[in-house]
Amino acid sequence: MAEKNQHSKTAVDGITIDCVFFGFNKESLEVLLVQHAQGESMGKWGLLGGWLQRDESADDAAQRILQELTGLEDIYLEQLQAFTNPKRVLERRVVTIGYYTLVNREDYNIKASLRVIEAKWYKINEIPDLIFDHNEILNVSLMQLRNRVRQAPIGFNLLPEKFTLLQLMHLYEEILGIEMDKSNFRRKILHMKLLTELDEKQKDVSHRAAKLYKFDDEMYKKLTQKGFNFEY
Repeated sequence: MAEKNQHSKTAVDGITIDCVFFGFNKESLEVLLVQHAQGESMGKWGLLGGWLQRDESADDAAQRILQELTGLEDIYLEQLQAFTNPKRVLERRVVTIGYYTLVNREDYNIKASLRVIEAKWYKINEIPDLIFDHNEILNVSLMQLRNRVRQAPIGFNLLPEKFTLLQLMHLYEEILGIEMDKSNFRRKILHMKLLTELDEKQKDVSHRAAKLYKFDDEMYKKLTQKGFNFEY
């Protein structure tokens, strides 16, 4: 959320937007946080946020705020929910609408704006105390992301075109925050008919080369639309 002295005359009084920007970097699930450079929260860390303006929708505001703070444009953001606790911000009534997304960190070059001291990726298990109720917003978005992963192949585009079962399992482990048994995971994921086994193996690895797989395009589209139940 923006500070008081950043509240423009064109802003809707008492309504803000906060965005949870998840990134996967081949090894870990992280979230992008910003350190505020102005106002009452100067020097403190929080989510990407700002005021809703009178001439824009919440979706448009989320895109604008993301562009203003990081330089990123046209990122798919999914609306999470409204956070309406009357005590979430002291001294005034502020409702915020949360958004979240999941991207491949390597695909984006983050540029912190003048409104923030720094923009930094934090691992999910190393999140500092954030301003207002931003820790709660982050936790709710993480639960939503985990529910989506269990029901659709969300985030699978974070993998290379050809990948191993271990790489896919690691993606699940990072997003769901659990450890999985290799044989059980293999059996369950192959039963979904989502993958096509390739007549190829890893190259230039120090360990025993593993088989490579790719997604079956038709099944991927089908499961994206219809969903599935990946309980582990």
